[in-house]
Amino acid sequence: MGPSLFGVVGFLLLPMVIVLVLSLFDWELLSAPEFVGLDNYRRLASDGQTWHSLWVTVAYVLLCIPLQTALALAVAMLLNQRVKGVRFLRSLFVVPWMATPIVLGLIWNWIFDPRDGALNSALALVGVTGPDWLSDATWALPAVALVSVWQHTGYNMLFFLAGLQGIPQELHDAAATDGATPAQRFWRVTLPLLNPTMFFVTVTNMIGAFQVFDTVYAMTAGGPSGSTEVINFRIFETAFKQFDFGYASTLSMLLFLIIFLVTLAQVRFFGKRTTYDLS
Repeated sequence: MGPSLFGVVGFLLLPMVIVLVLSLFDWELLSAPEFVGLDNYRRLASDGQTWHSLWVTVAYVLLCIPLQTALALAVAMLLNQRVKGVRFLRSLFVVPWMATPIVLGLIWNWIFDPRDGALNSALALVGVTGPDWLSDATWALPAVALVSVWQHTGYNMLFFLAGLQGIPQELHDAAATDGATPAQRFWRVTLPLLNPTMFFVTVTNMIGAFQVFDTVYAMTAGGPSGSTEVINFRIFETAFKQFDFGYASTLSMLLFLIIFLVTLAQVRFFGKRTTYDLS
């Protein structure tokens, strides 16, 4: 376990301790750190821009996670069939996840271009005038969320597909014999037995969504008017544009606390609803 333990300590626990210590200092990188105690946390309490970024992050998570999870499950059920070419289709759905988010952001910037973009050009064919997606504060965050959903749906589909294939066919056959409709078999057999997969997918996706940065950086840089300034982008600007590493560390501790509490709530929710032994 030595190599794994070294990785956990060196790349997870030690950075967390360093960030916690830095949050108690005022440090501009070029000068010596100055201990300020809890001043950064007092500053956080009245920092309206940070709380705005936090609400933007929550909105982004709410836009991404339900749609992303539902689509991944739907695609997994469609591809859980023994038909010709299904393996190719499974691989095709995973391709977006394998691409670099920065590159995807640049490509989607072109797709969302209000004048020459593919999306508005397609809408014009049916007589609809598309908005200025990434420059409109109303549409910018949904547009970024849509790109994230498109990128991660196929990846999550793989986990749901594995979960579906792990459910014994005998259970479905028994339910059908008892007269259960396909909808009833889904809600009473398939979905409850997918709880371990659902638990893993929602927890990992929630953690990833709260930490979103690269897609926002590539597509909108937090704009327009801060409508896509998620908390991780706020941390980045505080640290590497304002060179306020102490306060950026405080914001990082806030993000860590939120992710920890959300994950704990998910663990407790799924804990009594998950069955791992199907024998």
